[in-house]
Amino acid sequence: MTTIDHTLFHAMQRCGLIAILRGIQPHEAEPVGQALYDAGFRIIEVPLNSPEPLASIRALRGALPADCVVGAGTVLSAQDCADVAEAGGQIIVMPHSDPAVIRAARAAGLACAPGVATLTEAYAALAAGASLLKLFPAEALPPAVLKAWRAVIPPGVALAPVGGIAPESIAAYAAAGASGFGLGSALYRPGNSAADVARKAVAFIQAWHDAYGMARTCGQAAAAAPAPLPSTAASVS
Repeated sequence: MTTIDHTLFHAMQRCGLIAILRGIQPHEAEPVGQALYDAGFRIIEVPLNSPEPLASIRALRGALPADCVVGAGTVLSAQDCADVAEAGGQIIVMPHSDPAVIRAARAAGLACAPGVATLTEAYAALAAGASLLKLFPAEALPPAVLKAWRAVIPPGVALAPVGGIAPESIAAYAAAGASGFGLGSALYRPGNSAADVARKAVAFIQAWHDAYGMARTCGQAAAAAPAPLPSTAASVS
C-alpha cells in the first residue's frame, strides 16, 4: 500500500462520504471545505469542469488538516493528473475507466478512483492500479448489483456508489457492501453557502452513522484509530 493509499484508507475508515463540489469557486472553497471537515467529511473533490478548479484545490489543501484527502473529479487525461498533483491534490476521480489516466495518476503519486459500470471495467481498472472503484452512475447500479459485485470483487477493494445518492439511499447500499459514497448535488450546489452545506452534511453524517454504527462514526468524536473493517481498504495496486 502506497502512502496516499494508506491516507485514503484511514480517511475512508473515519468517514466514507466523499464530497463532490461541482461548480464551486475558489473564494468559496475554504469555508465550504471547513464546514464539511467540521461535520466529519475526510475526502473532498473539486470536479475539473468547475470554475478555476485547481485554485479551489489549492485553497482546500492549504486550509484543511492533513487527514483530509483533497483532489479532483471529472479527470479525463494524463495531463489533468499532472496539473492536479502540482496543485496539491491527492486523489483523481474519473467518470470513466481509462487505464492510461489511472496509470498517470499512480505515476504522479496520487490515489485514483475510476468510474466503472461493469465487472469487466472494474477488473481492468484494478489491473491498471485503481485505489478504489467508483460505481457510476449509481442510479443504474442499485444495491442488488453491488451485492453481486461484492461476491466476486476482492474483499479489500472499496466500492463507492456515485450518482443520485441521498441520505435515504445509504442504508440499502451499506447492507449490500458499499464502502463509501460520492455525494454531489444533494450535498452541494453552486451558490450554496457554507451554512447550507453544513446543514445538509449533518443529514448525510447521520445516515452514515445509522447504517454503519459506532465502529465507523464520522465527526470529531470518532475514535482516532478505528478497527479495520471489510471493504474499506484501498486495493492492492
